[in-house]
Amino acid sequence: MKILKRHRLIVILVTLAVAVIAAFQLKGNDNPQYFTAKVDRGDISQVVDATGTINAVTTVQVGSQVSGTVSRLYVDFNSRVKKGQVIAQIDPALFEGSLLQAKADLANARASVATAKANLQKALALQIQTTADYERAKALTAQRVMSTQQLDLAKSNYDSAIAGSSAADALVKQAQAQVQQREAAVRVAQTNLDYTTIRAPIDGTVIARNVDVGQTVAASLQAPTLFTIAQDLTKMQVYASTDESDVGSIRPNQLVTFKVDAYPKDSFSGLVSQVRMNATTVQNVVTYNTIIDFDNPEMKLFPGMTAYVTIPVASATDVLRVPNSALRYKPDMKAEEIRAIYQKFGLDNPRLPSAGNHTAATSGQEYVGGAVKKVNSRTSASQNEAIGLTPTVAYSPDGVVLWKLRPDKSLEPVRIRSGITDHTVTEVAEVVNGSLNSNEDLVTGAVLTAPKIGPGTTAANRH
Repeated sequence: MKILKRHRLIVILVTLAVAVIAAFQLKGNDNPQYFTAKVDRGDISQVVDATGTINAVTTVQVGSQVSGTVSRLYVDFNSRVKKGQVIAQIDPALFEGSLLQAKADLANARASVATAKANLQKALALQIQTTADYERAKALTAQRVMSTQQLDLAKSNYDSAIAGSSAADALVKQAQAQVQQREAAVRVAQTNLDYTTIRAPIDGTVIARNVDVGQTVAASLQAPTLFTIAQDLTKMQVYASTDESDVGSIRPNQLVTFKVDAYPKDSFSGLVSQVRMNATTVQNVVTYNTIIDFDNPEMKLFPGMTAYVTIPVASATDVLRVPNSALRYKPDMKAEEIRAIYQKFGLDNPRLPSAGNHTAATSGQEYVGGAVKKVNSRTSASQNEAIGLTPTVAYSPDGVVLWKLRPDKSLEPVRIRSGITDHTVTEVAEVVNGSLNSNEDLVTGAVLTAPKIGPGTTAANRH
């Protein structure tokens, strides 16, 4: 047993010794293997990508202002309709009965007017008679033929006749007012009856039908929607949700392209008409609706389709381009080592140009060590405006450091000022420190390798 324990202890000590030696070998013999990509020259288009929904320019929801049972439908989905065309019918029986009752009440009111006028004529005739009697009684009383008591009676009859005439005149006016009231009731009943016939308010296409024959619609709280009609499907719009960081680059009349799932091989185009200021916030993400007008002469695109929109906002031609992966690479070195390399290649005191020099960079000048080397055919501001693009360039404030792989496998830092990007490659707007030319290798990643310790054993660390 002691011999076995001794052998086990020896094996453990030998294993630990081998592990310690291997660790020192791995630490001291790291051989980095770099992954590189070429610097090239070409064109870049910076775009805004968004997702939207296709809609008709004008969409009208046709409802019912009266409640009842749908008795007939004259149109269906995709039906073409004209303004004023009958598209549905609600059972009119109850409303026809209400109209007949209102007309009967109107006739009764008109008869009451005739009666009141007849009573008024009777009261006026009585007034004329009592007036004559009163005048005669006054004359006879003055001649002492009639007594004062008879004069008072004639005066009382005269006053009573005048009051009766006034009352009869008021009854005539009251009866006439009732006639007007009944006429209004007839109009309301007739209007409700007319509302049972549903007509198309515009020329267009029925894109939604929400009722069936026999279904009861209730319009007590709000008008129920029976149909949805799109006015003109040859002129449509895309409502694209664009991020708040992109709306500053979008301008009216910009040319836009988009695709739909129904026609994956086709590309459609339109123009930006407006960016609506009504913001939508979902989980702290703020978006704005960008409205894009386009023609749909063949009516291939339908309302509700999802559109994948591409809005170009800037472009550059024949410029120096670097892959975006090179912009993200940082060597696995200590801060002191990187500072020493910066000092060796003159990056410790960067010669960043002033704001006034940005124009020279955007005109396509390639800088080598701060001096102009070559002028590119970058798209000018006037050309950008002519094609609806924004000539802005997203400059990094302090420049970006790239790591160039030299022939001896050492690294050389190059500080640049970046321009526009298509999210794959980025324009080199200006080389601030160092030099950068086409076909040079930029480091995009690295793997640290070491010698093999045993069968199938290696050490690797990728950055």
